[in-house]
Amino acid sequence: MIHDVLDFLRSRLNEYLNLKLDSTGNGQSNFVQLANVAWNDSESQSTSTDGSNSNAFITLVNIEEDRVSRPQENSARNNNGTIYKNPKMYLNLYLLFAVNLSSYYESLKRLSYIIQFFQYQNVFTSLSTPDLPAGVEKLILDLDTLSFQDLNNLWGIMGSKYLPSVLYKVRLITISEEFVMGQGGLISEMLINANNLQS
Repeated sequence: MIHDVLDFLRSRLNEYLNLKLDSTGNGQSNFVQLANVAWNDSESQSTSTDGSNSNAFITLVNIEEDRVSRPQENSARNNNGTIYKNPKMYLNLYLLFAVNLSSYYESLKRLSYIIQFFQYQNVFTSLSTPDLPAGVEKLILDLDTLSFQDLNNLWGIMGSKYLPSVLYKVRLITISEEFVMGQGGLISEMLINANNLQS
């Protein structure tokens, strides 16, 4: 599920960058790739690991559970009775969008377009974008601003030099294994012991 969501965002962002940056008009350039930005040093500024001309990267830097949205019930009714299974898990993903071009000016320009795209469309639903991955009802992207200390810690953990980048929090990723833990029938009648009532 996570890989499908990230690939969906990469694809939509790539379409937008093609409109803004592709001077040939063929709309086939691959400007963004899913990759650990720490693996892409200054020697790989012109080509990516897959041989394309990508030099903007989407890196997953953190996953957290959204406990507020998580339902507490572990059962649901159907026509035959009650089924028992663990509730869905809702996740927030923290995605780092970083750009590594030989021209710092062009890096900032491309980063500006990335921010501009998510300002234009920060909510994706099945109505607005029918090609959402299966099982995803809605995606909401919020810009997440880090302090200088947190920014230093993030790039230190990744073991990479700082690149022009922006961090987004992606909400409402649903993880659910549709495995039924048990089943029970519906209660159709109640038997009352008269002896217990008299005492």
